[in-house]
Amino acid sequence: MLALLATLQLQAAAPTVSPGDSLPVVTLAEALRRATGLDANYVAALGQVDNAVWARRTAFSVFLVPAVNVQTDATKNLPAFFNFGTLRPENYSVQAQVTLRYDLFTGGQKLAELSRSAAALEGARAGELQARFAAALLTESNYYAVLAGEELVRVARERVQRAQQQLAVARARVLSGAAVQTDSLQLQLELARAQVGLLRQATDLRVARLTLGSRVGAPGAVDAAPLDSVLPAELPLTLDAAVEQAALQGPDYRRARAEERAAAASYRWRLGTYLPRASLTATGIAFDNNFYPTSRKFSQLTLTVAFPLWDNFQRENAVSQARVNRDVARAVRADMERSVRRDVTAAYDGFTTARASSDIAAQAVAVARESFRVQQSRYRAGAINILDLLKAQADLDDAESGLVQARYATRLALAGLEAILGRRLFPELELR
Repeated sequence: MLALLATLQLQAAAPTVSPGDSLPVVTLAEALRRATGLDANYVAALGQVDNAVWARRTAFSVFLVPAVNVQTDATKNLPAFFNFGTLRPENYSVQAQVTLRYDLFTGGQKLAELSRSAAALEGARAGELQARFAAALLTESNYYAVLAGEELVRVARERVQRAQQQLAVARARVLSGAAVQTDSLQLQLELARAQVGLLRQATDLRVARLTLGSRVGAPGAVDAAPLDSVLPAELPLTLDAAVEQAALQGPDYRRARAEERAAAASYRWRLGTYLPRASLTATGIAFDNNFYPTSRKFSQLTLTVAFPLWDNFQRENAVSQARVNRDVARAVRADMERSVRRDVTAAYDGFTTARASSDIAAQAVAVARESFRVQQSRYRAGAINILDLLKAQADLDDAESGLVQARYATRLALAGLEAILGRRLFPELELR
């Protein structure tokens, strides 16, 4: 009777995990779409692309159209002052001026700016792609954390149930005299540990759902829709092909090359300040005492040639800074090219290893489950002691948890490789 009462008390003390049925559910595709639009780095990258597009338009427009400036001045004179429009003293005068300026020669600065704007636009687009995949990688990590948390809660709950069942068996064997009192004490300790583990997993799952909700812009916790459990057996490209593709199309490496070209163009632009500049300016001026002035009109056409000789080393300082920026960008690009094989190999082999670990973990679960079944039968028959049963049960718990972690580690490794390559390797997969 006392044993039955103790068992009921332990069952009543077992933690309960609130189901996620009442929570809003998002698919992976929806989570990626929503999270990317909310990511601050991606929003900033989109803004950089927009800025680069306008800089490119500016670099083109200086070759085609002049700069235009329209200005009107209205003046109140006290006492009256000579008005060039009415040719007599007036208390009020209006002057309007239209200026068109076109740079005929700028020492190659126009061409340098055209090259710099093209490189900056390419770098901005590569940065936008990089930010998109970085946001997707974080989102997938949060998404898989929710799914893994749900499965780990299930594993922890099964551990509690097995401990409760074994405790009932041990109590019955103790009452019948087939086992000693320490067997039930060992199983009570195992049940307590299982309950604590379930509480921890439930807390981790709750936090993971809140994190995913924050990532996708939800006001509270969000649940993740289940994924297809079938993982890709192998990657659709070889390691050498992945290295070549990353070097050509990877957003990190494209951005490094674009920044080097932009820095080199900026350096050439600075060198243009040592050469003379030639500009043609057309000006139309009108005077009157009314708006718009029409009484007197004058036109001017001015050719200006300027040769900067000395500005207290400010020009040399700017050239030195541009040269240093170019050298730094060149060194960064060279370092990225040297490390591309290392980065891709690490990600490629990381996926291959994680995929193999997942298969091995599945086999380990099958072995551990069968071993636990055999040890459970042997304990009930009195062929082994309680420690052997507890070890088999612990091995099963570890194997099931390892399988869950290995499956989602494989998916996350695939997402990491895709972020380096800048494209999806399995766009046909469901929810990807």
